[in-house]
Amino acid sequence: MLGISRPQMGAILKERKTRGAEVMIVLDVSNSMLAEDYSPNRLERAKLAISRVVDKLRDDRIGLVVFAGNSFVQLPITTDYVSAKMFLSSISTGSVSIQGTAIGDAISTALRSFSAQSDRSRAIIVITDGENHEDDPVAAASQAAEMGVRVFTIGVGSPEGTMIPFEGDYLRDKEDNPVVTRLDESVLQDVARAGNGVYVRAGNSEFGLNPIIDDIKKMGDEKYSSIVFEEYDEQFMYFFAIALLFFVLEMLVGDRKPKRHLFNR
Repeated sequence: MLGISRPQMGAILKERKTRGAEVMIVLDVSNSMLAEDYSPNRLERAKLAISRVVDKLRDDRIGLVVFAGNSFVQLPITTDYVSAKMFLSSISTGSVSIQGTAIGDAISTALRSFSAQSDRSRAIIVITDGENHEDDPVAAASQAAEMGVRVFTIGVGSPEGTMIPFEGDYLRDKEDNPVVTRLDESVLQDVARAGNGVYVRAGNSEFGLNPIIDDIKKMGDEKYSSIVFEEYDEQFMYFFAIALLFFVLEMLVGDRKPKRHLFNR
């Protein structure tokens, strides 16, 4: 019965060959992304758009970088889309402890995060309101372009500006005035231009990721190999072998048993 139930143990590591592009999504998690000029706010709307794009991916590899005053890799480049969505759901404005908007540092972090297998079909997508206060994002995008990596930007917010909900009130500056966050399109246009990419202003219905992903897919696929846990190691044959052994032993022992007669003479 154990053999019929096909017991399994562990997993088999297999090398998987795929073709596609590598895309690092760089997401702004500074407090300004809490502004509600998108529903429910800029950050959650961006996360929803990324999640929908992940659902459409097949063999492309994706990674996540989050940034505010500094940046770090939230998810290394992978084809594990389930993990990508799990890591994405955990992102918040508390993911980075240092506030600010260091777009250049985030681009540099993404640039270092591509796999060694990739040297052609690579792209960085920066999603932010563009209010850069820390460094030179145009120089970082130029460096990426020199390495063959295209940099796309998506602007989130309104040029008119809006206040930032924070802990039951609005975020305030040192003089106790409400902070107004505005979309800085000029910076993001310059970054995209330097990075040989395209700038898109996000809308509430079409966020802008889909046309960028379509553009990236035209870059040409690269061949990748990865080691994956593909299936469990079947164990049922061992149980059948043991059962067969006992069956043979039973036959041999049965032949050697002395025959008993009903009547003794």
